[in-house]
Amino acid sequence: MYDHSRVYIGTAFVAGILLAVGFTELLYPELKHRLRGTPSRSTTSLQDSSADSLTARSGPPVIVNGIEGCIGNTPLLRIKSLSDATGCEILGKAEFLNGAGQSSKDRVALSMIEIAEDKGILKPHSGDTIYEGTSGSTGISLATLARAKGYLAHICMPSDQAIEKSNLLLKLGAIVDRVPPAPIVEKENFVNRARALAQAQTLSPTGGTGFFADQFENEANWRAHYNGTGPEIYAQCNGKLDAFVAGAGTGGTISGVALFLKPRIPNLSVVLADPQGSGLYNRVRFGVMFDLKEREGTRRRRQVDTIVEGIGINRVTANFEAGKELVDDAVRVTDAQALAMARWLVEKDGIFIGSSSAVNCFAAVKTAMKLGPGHRIVTVLSDSGSRHLSRFWAKAGDVGGAVDTKLEDVLNAKDDE
Repeated sequence: MYDHSRVYIGTAFVAGILLAVGFTELLYPELKHRLRGTPSRSTTSLQDSSADSLTARSGPPVIVNGIEGCIGNTPLLRIKSLSDATGCEILGKAEFLNGAGQSSKDRVALSMIEIAEDKGILKPHSGDTIYEGTSGSTGISLATLARAKGYLAHICMPSDQAIEKSNLLLKLGAIVDRVPPAPIVEKENFVNRARALAQAQTLSPTGGTGFFADQFENEANWRAHYNGTGPEIYAQCNGKLDAFVAGAGTGGTISGVALFLKPRIPNLSVVLADPQGSGLYNRVRFGVMFDLKEREGTRRRRQVDTIVEGIGINRVTANFEAGKELVDDAVRVTDAQALAMARWLVEKDGIFIGSSSAVNCFAAVKTAMKLGPGHRIVTVLSDSGSRHLSRFWAKAGDVGGAVDTKLEDVLNAKDDE
């Protein structure tokens, strides 16, 4: 009996190993790349992704090759307070846990760099410099990955963005230009400046290519979310969700995720979360690009008059264009509502997020109320509130100790004016 038991145990052990290897190949096609230290590329075509082969990764993290290997596979967390208050399951994709620049822009930055490398535009350790016009998070991700992969980074950003973003960029070794806010049609707009500087370096005899990442128009942006964020959400939800809610700056997140999820979940509602001053809300709801705060004589601070950073725009980018026909609805969120939501999430859940994430969560609540109890809504927690201390959170103030905010207070929040 003892000998037979040893045979049975040995056979079961071998069978278990073979079964595990087979399932790994079938269910974790990306895992073998990471174990071998060769991260998968972001150039997968639309036909290459199969929902049948997707699964949420479980167990301890694998060993990855460099900081770029820490990008993706972020948790999907149930936001307890909002779920309990609405009767819906409201889930936040914790993109602030991406391991390079700690935001959803890690995916985009890596995708843009890898595709440029595949095309021979960028060559590591050759003096090439990556230029980008950004409100902050994409620049931080690019600066981090540039150092990791053998490039320099030169970031142009509006001067009214939170100072901690440019300070962090400098610590990461990037050159930073803080330029006065200007419309995209003007030469000194931060995006146009980055493009011009990249062209100047490329034409210079001193050597090294100037690569303009162009996150607003570069299709590597939405493809990063089609190949990563969308499949992860689908797998984590087992293909069962009713709405996806996200803001749009470049438009890459909402387009990429919608392009992946909509064919697999035809009844899915894709909802744009848009801050005040942005024209995208009216573009989705009414087919026109106009906002009352942008009419002549009313512009007070910048093109998109909001304290929210990272989302909100008054033009349709190539990345938003890629998926705009799949966007079903839009929710307008005021600064006061975004500030109130950010404070609520700290008070009720201990979740400390940035301004665009607060807009996303507010719009997720409105979507839940529209759909009714029993539905599942996924939104994006783009970055941490630590990047928004000097502007957004300075205005939000300290949450305080014994407080008992009601959701109605958040929904009905008004500006102090």
